[in-house]
This record gives sequence, structure tokens and C-alpha cells, in this order.
Amino acid sequence: MALKVGDHAPEFSLPDTNGNIVTLSSLKGSRVVLYFYPRDNTPGCTKEACGFRDNYAQFQAKNTLIFGVSTDDAKSHQKFTQKFDLPFPLLTDADGQVATAYESYGLKKFMGKEYVGVFRNTFVIDTEGNIEKIYLGVKAELHPAQVLADI
Repeated sequence: MALKVGDHAPEFSLPDTNGNIVTLSSLKGSRVVLYFYPRDNTPGCTKEACGFRDNYAQFQAKNTLIFGVSTDDAKSHQKFTQKFDLPFPLLTDADGQVATAYESYGLKKFMGKEYVGVFRNTFVIDTEGNIEKIYLGVKAELHPAQVLADI
């Protein structure tokens, strides 16, 4: 069953960069941008994260929290956050369970090889926990500005 705009966003409970547990239900009252990305420190993922970083103050002004989600561990997230001075938390979805709930994890192909990984998808969740906007297979570099313009 495909997620669609207006659906209640799947609940999650994931550790952030510093080991704090973030749950969707605890974020009620704020709009949330939950962006799924394949790997820390890869070219596309770096462009996307830095785009959200560069527009962070404008997202904050719109009562919007940003969370990046990948299967990387906390140590990788900490290095990525420090290297690029990211002002928002990265969440560790080690087993891909949350990405799966958000239909952002599955079979991928790269250079003729198949593997299971995270899809570059983003979900904007409204202040009541409902899906406000869905972006599938986004272009990393342009995406953060597009999300900001849409909200």
C-alpha cells in the first residue's frame, strides 16, 4: 500500500547523531522534513545535506525541523555532521525499518549490480503528523531549495 499525501506519517523512534532518541510523536506541533539518503560523505548526499544546511535558517523561520535518515551508524553521522557543519540531526536507521515504512528502502541497481539500499525520497510532515508532501527520487543538489519553496 503506497503512502500518499494526507496519510498519517508512520511513527518512528531512531537515535540521532548524539545518541538521543527522536520520535515522530514528540515532534507534533512542528512541521518536519524527513529526508532519506543513501550514504554519508558521498557526492550527492553531501550536496543535499549542504543544501538543507544553507537554507536551515529559512526552514526554522517556517517552524520546520529537518532530519536526514540513512542506515549509516552514529559515528559516521558525527563525522559527516562535523565535516560539513550540519545544524540538524541525522538519524540512524540501521536495519532500514523506518525507510521501509516510508517506502524508501529496497532493491536498487548501480553499474549493473543489484543491492538493497535507501532511496533518495523526502516527506514533509505537517504539525499534526500527517504527510503534507512527498518527493520521490529527488535530484540532490536542487531538492532542498525546492522543498523550501513548496512550504
